Order: sequence, then structure tokens, then C-alpha cells
Amino acid sequence: MTVQQSIDQAKTEAFVGKVLTDATSAVATVMASIGDRLGLFKHLAEAPATSVELAKRAHIDERYAREWLSEMASAGYLAYGPTSQRFTLPPEHVPVLAEEGGPFFLGGAHQMLMAEIGPFNQLLQAFRQGGGVPMEAYGPDLWEGMARFSAGLFEHQLVPVWLPAMPQVQTKLEHGALVADVGCGQGRALIKLAQNYPQSRYVGYDSFAPAVATARANTEAAGVAERVRFECLDVSEGLPQQYDIITTFDVVHDAVSPLRLLRAIRQGLRSGGRYVCLEVNGSQKLEENVGLTGSLLYGTSVVYCLTTSLASHGEGLGTLGLPETRLRAWCIEARFSEVRRVPIELPFNNLYEVTP
Repeated sequence: MTVQQSIDQAKTEAFVGKVLTDATSAVATVMASIGDRLGLFKHLAEAPATSVELAKRAHIDERYAREWLSEMASAGYLAYGPTSQRFTLPPEHVPVLAEEGGPFFLGGAHQMLMAEIGPFNQLLQAFRQGGGVPMEAYGPDLWEGMARFSAGLFEHQLVPVWLPAMPQVQTKLEHGALVADVGCGQGRALIKLAQNYPQSRYVGYDSFAPAVATARANTEAAGVAERVRFECLDVSEGLPQQYDIITTFDVVHDAVSPLRLLRAIRQGLRSGGRYVCLEVNGSQKLEENVGLTGSLLYGTSVVYCLTTSLASHGEGLGTLGLPETRLRAWCIEARFSEVRRVPIELPFNNLYEVTP
């Protein structure tokens, strides 16, 4: 016999409100991405505008400008003056939406999230049949969005905050070290290091050829190509030489075989060297991850981190699959001697200094 379960009508109605709020937020993210890609927020940061004025400044269609401005004002991103019919980007919103590369800028995150849902139908197929969505299925906006999103960390955290908290790493860079960045992406971390520590030499490795090509172009543009080079290589198969410092920035949890990658890094590290590892800060217990941050990170896992690993028959750890307990255990298994969590506060990550 089926037992009829009583339902609290108020809770149902409250949940309807939550789902509608989430859907509205999704629409706002799409609109914010349009504003970022077309430079609309940057135009509004310069001066308020009517729809006609913004359309003229940004070289877009006025009817679209009017609807976009109305949506962004309704969502609380912009302020609207009924008398002047002008829209204003509040000064407190400028660092988040219009200051490229700043510590609070989230335009790259919008670009990245939009790109991650691009191969949506392929993701549905993976749900039905297993496997995953390969990296090649994502467009260039994903890699550009990732680079723009991480730029804030590399520009405002890496040199002034992280390295002083790792004095031995900083000293090696100052005196001249051979440095490898594994999973280098578009090369922004190494470019920043090369600009600040010219005595050292740098090589970036990434298994995704388009990222390597972009990294090389970025290095030329930054004027540090004589100190930085990039190679397309799957480091889990081994490094070609040994290094004083090896870095990974949000890379290991994405790897096809994370433990094999850690072993290759250990073998590629000189005696007395240091491995600098940035990884997602999460718990191995779901109940400790539940909330807004957990929702964002588990969702990102489904649309990128988990599925790209599974597409290569990998471990499929996912975004939150490498908590500190597992990272420490695998580092010891890879024959590192010590893992130190660097005492700095980051919203999504932990930083580790690992000793051979």
C-alpha cells in the first residue's frame, strides 16, 4: 500500500521562489557575459548612457542596447534614472565588471561559464552512455575565459602574497632557478614570474596544443621570450629534465591520472627543490561542501573538470575531488617528504608547498 506523504505547501512555494531566483540569476549571467564581450560595462564605467548613447559608443543596435540595459537594471547590475533615462554602472560594481585583470574582476568567469555549457548535447550523451566531453569540444572562449579569470590571482596574489609566504621558493627565484609550470594554459603565471624574477628561467608544459600556441604568443608580446618557453607535453608520462621549482595551478584534480602526474613531478624535482601546488579547497564530505560555493564547484565539475577527464578514460576526480587529505596521501605515495599548507586565505583554493 502506498503511503501518502504530507506536503508543506509553504515549503513548496518557497522552493518555487528559489528555483525562479536561480533561473533569473542564470539569465543575468548570460546578459552579463554579453556586456563583458561587447565592452558595454567598460563604456558605462566611463560615463552613464541612454540606450541611444550606449549604442553609438559601443557600435551596437539600439533596440538590443535598450533591452539589455533594462534587464541589467532589473537585475541590480545597473542603476537607472527615470528622468534622464540614463543607466549608470555604480562605482562599487566597476571593479567586478569593468576593471580587466583587477582583483575583483569576474568578466572572465562569465566568459568561461558560457563556454562550458557550449557542448551541452554532448554532455547529455555522456550522462546516458558514460565517457565524457573532450577538451577539443570546447571553443576558444573557454581558454580565454580561464586565463582572464585567473589573471587576478597571478597579477595580485602570486608575487606580492604567495611567494613571501614561501621564503625558500622566493629565494630560489631571486638567485636564479629553473622553473616548470605544469598545465601552464596560456602562460600568464610564468610571464608574471619572468617579469619579476629575471634571474630565473622558465618552461611551461601543457597537453593542449592551442593553449601552448597562445602562451608562446603572449610571451612574445610581454617581451620575456628569451627567458620563457613552452612545450606541448603530457607531463604524466615524465618530464625531460629536473627543475628547482615545479608549479601546478588548479591542474591536478583535472588530470587523467593525478597520482601518476604527482609521481612525474616528484621525479622531475631536484634535491632541495620545491613543488608549489594550488588546488581547490573542499572537503571529502559532501555535507561540508553544501552551499553556494559547493553548488558552483560541483556544477563546474559536471560541465568541465569531471567530463574532460572521463573523456580520456581518466580518474574523473572532479572539481572537489582532491581535498587536502587526499592530496597529502597521494604526495606521500609519490615519495614527497612533506606537504605544507601555506597560511594564506583564498576564496576557493588552498596553496601548498611540497618538499621532495
